[in-house]
Amino acid sequence: MRALCGAIITAGAAISLGLVAIGIGTRYRWGEVPDGDAERIMHLYQLDRPLVFILVFLSLIALVGLGITFFGLAYHHHRRHHEILREQEKHAALHRTTV
Repeated sequence: MRALCGAIITAGAAISLGLVAIGIGTRYRWGEVPDGDAERIMHLYQLDRPLVFILVFLSLIALVGLGITFFGLAYHHHRRHHEILREQEKHAALHRTTV
């Protein structure tokens, strides 16, 4: 369940990051550049502060969601491994050989 929750958080952050990218592209699109310089690079400090905040916040949420997903899966497999070991011990105790 932890892994599923982390995956849902990550998916929501990824969709939101895509929408933020569309918003940034719409806000800062470049038309005809007079010097023929077709490439103009925008840096984070040149963007509006709310857009930068949203971009950083959603990136952190995506990283946290991925962490929850992977650690949740690791914990699930660890628990299942110990459940299997307990079952093997229980079955081994039932199959004793007589002397």
